[in-house]
Amino acid sequence: MYGSENVVASDIRKAPDEFAAAGPFVYADVMNYPMLERIVVDWRIDWIVHYSALLSAVAEKNPALALSVNMTGFQNVLELAKVHRLRLYSPSTIGAFGPSTPKDMTPDLTVMRPNTIYGITKLHMELLGEYYREKFGVDFRSARYPGILSADSLPGGGTTDYAVDIFHHAVRHGHYNCFLSKDTRLPMMYLTDCIKGTVDHLVYPTPLPQSVYNLAAVSFTPEELAAEIRKHLPHFTISYPDADKPDFRQAIANSWPGSLDDSMARQDFGWKEEYGMEKMVKTMLTKIQAQVDAEKKSSVAAEAAVAL
Repeated sequence: MYGSENVVASDIRKAPDEFAAAGPFVYADVMNYPMLERIVVDWRIDWIVHYSALLSAVAEKNPALALSVNMTGFQNVLELAKVHRLRLYSPSTIGAFGPSTPKDMTPDLTVMRPNTIYGITKLHMELLGEYYREKFGVDFRSARYPGILSADSLPGGGTTDYAVDIFHHAVRHGHYNCFLSKDTRLPMMYLTDCIKGTVDHLVYPTPLPQSVYNLAAVSFTPEELAAEIRKHLPHFTISYPDADKPDFRQAIANSWPGSLDDSMARQDFGWKEEYGMEKMVKTMLTKIQAQVDAEKKSSVAAEAAVAL
């Protein structure tokens, strides 16, 4: 929208060549405030989109690191937003809710008592961002994401990641061992919709009535997702954990809503999803099959080169 030269990407890892060639890229450690401030000043940054965080399952295994990255990292960019008058977007999550939250059509404003480190850090982010908005006038914006599906990247340590992993296994192996029970209903969204909703929220020209909004698209269980996949891959099978020995991620999923009420986002900045379950599944399978075909072609070419 604004030209790739006006978007400065960052990470603590070296960017792939094609990504680095697409526009400015800098090393940025969210724990290092002076480094972040130098980037803001040198590049004349006016918006920060802050995605640095440890996700739910990874955070439970390393709570000290999650507290440090998810809370201190956010506090650093929030203070930068106050000092340099920046617009700040930092996503929240369904993990910010908890076991006492209403499970169905969970509204924006409700009981929030998360029982995971990930959820606690994200609720901290929401409340602190709203405090800085009220106290210091920071243009802080956030959306509670459901599980995000994308064929372009592998699962990254989230409890909803089964809904990505299942497609890779379906295409490559024809079977998937799911770590959640078959009837675990969770809200989900395809990446394209996530980007669209984020951009619509970020670029809205004036401060919105509230800082944090639910974003939703579809809700389904692993069994429902498997059934939709079988419409395209009839041979696909799926197995589930023993009910007496649940995966630790099951308790995390049980504390989250099964569906979200995102009517305020639809009303206030025109949010509307484009991908229902059928379109999402077809797109994921098509993209992953294309990846597998490309890998096979590359492997055959490599073998031919060795033979020559």
